[in-house]
Amino acid sequence: MPETPAPRLRGPGGRPLRVAHLTTVDMSLQLLLATELRVDVEAGFETYGISAPGPYVPQLEAIGVRHEPLNALTRAWQPRADAAAGRELLAVLRRIRPDVLHTHNPKTGVLGRILGRAARVPVVVNTCHGLWAQAHDPFAKRAFVLGAEALAGRFSHAELYQNGEDRRTLARAVPAHRSRVVGNGVDLTRFEAADRALIRAELGVADDELLVAGVGRRVAEKGIREYAEAARALAGKARFVWVGPDDPDKADALATELGGVEFLGSRADMPDIYAALDVFVLPSYREGFSRSAMEAAASGLPMVLSDIRGCREIGTHGEHLLLAPPGDARALTTALDRLLTEPALREQLGTAARRRALEQFDQRAVARVSLETYAAVARAKRLPWLVG
Repeated sequence: MPETPAPRLRGPGGRPLRVAHLTTVDMSLQLLLATELRVDVEAGFETYGISAPGPYVPQLEAIGVRHEPLNALTRAWQPRADAAAGRELLAVLRRIRPDVLHTHNPKTGVLGRILGRAARVPVVVNTCHGLWAQAHDPFAKRAFVLGAEALAGRFSHAELYQNGEDRRTLARAVPAHRSRVVGNGVDLTRFEAADRALIRAELGVADDELLVAGVGRRVAEKGIREYAEAARALAGKARFVWVGPDDPDKADALATELGGVEFLGSRADMPDIYAALDVFVLPSYREGFSRSAMEAAASGLPMVLSDIRGCREIGTHGEHLLLAPPGDARALTTALDRLLTEPALREQLGTAARRRALEQFDQRAVARVSLETYAAVARAKRLPWLVG
């Protein structure tokens, strides 16, 4: 995205604008939205994060975000708990009276858009981080997901999409003048001074040994079973690890060890983790716009990703990365084997991926689009904001 100055926004009478971001869990606020939240704080906004409480709240508060807990909120659809969470959300919105409610995640995107309008929030914006149904999912699931998104989309003032395929899927429900593809981004500065030797020494990886890793929650939809199968087939050619937290609340959580892969758990030193790798892999079944793949690209890593929306946006097959069909362990093995045995290809793809990341994946540019969207809605509604 081109570098453009963010609009200067103030609330009625010149007071600081109150902007609230709603997610299901505090992990999403911190790991997915921290840069956007920092941009809001730097813009002088009273910045709120609304979610179920959790261990990331102190980190959010450290950057100036005021966290509002929804104690009844869960990630799964549970009618009784969702009704309680809805009442909590309405109470919070009526108390803090935000000028902008920006919703994220599937469930909170639906609840937040509807209840935000019920609470008379002046500007309600939603970011679709990836539709939570794929073409291969059962019809009932696809109908529920698309129906819920179509309904909720009627309540927002603007819809932002991380990939164009999702925007096209919902084009009949959301008019083009209220929607925009914004892509996704990461904090590129985090990957400029990483320490490759640190993690390799910690793991006992030899200088001439190849290290392969995937990054993400430890759930089946990340393709970890297929990755483990590929690792067993390629045993002796590299070390294979997986980095990311357990997610026991998900129905497809992987609680047992899988042969061929070492699980390192959640890490706070991800720039050093990426720097230590020789190959990155993400065989996921579903992605909105893969953050871990963007981080790997920013680190200059050769990658094998699933051939799905949300991964295809990272780059072009054969130019920036390799793509393999999701759920196909044999194809994944073949692609990984190419990278492990062709050092020139690793160098070529890693260099191209890094170049593309610097050009396309700056999260501050994405945050500026959010501010531009708030300003555009304010102008269209003739709100008494100061917009410069």
